[in-house]
Amino acid sequence: QVQVVESGGGLVQPGGSLRLSCAHSGDIFSINWMAWHRQAPGKQRELVAEITTGGNTNYADSVKGRFTISRDNAKNTVYLQMNSLKAEDTGVYFCYVNARRRGRNSDYWGQGTQVTVSS
Repeated sequence: QVQVVESGGGLVQPGGSLRLSCAHSGDIFSINWMAWHRQAPGKQRELVAEITTGGNTNYADSVKGRFTISRDNAKNTVYLQMNSLKAEDTGVYFCYVNARRRGRNSDYWGQGTQVTVSS
């Protein structure tokens, strides 16, 4: 089995910062890429940031310059540093892992962590 577990969400004031963490475990052969998605109330889930094994990154336009995705391969963990948070960043943040397991590429999702930006 594969487990993906997020942590670090919470309530923060506009302009504040939060750091999300996502750890994966299980019989994974290799990681292709990892990402953070979010879903705001009443909206579809959207990609926030992604990072490949080689460290290449991609960000949604709405978070460029404010969010930074990074990974620690030794700890099987990906992070999302969120600065200058805005009310529109509120939502449930989901960690996504695309990994090779048992000869095939598969998608794995965490259960999500709530981020609320409000004064």
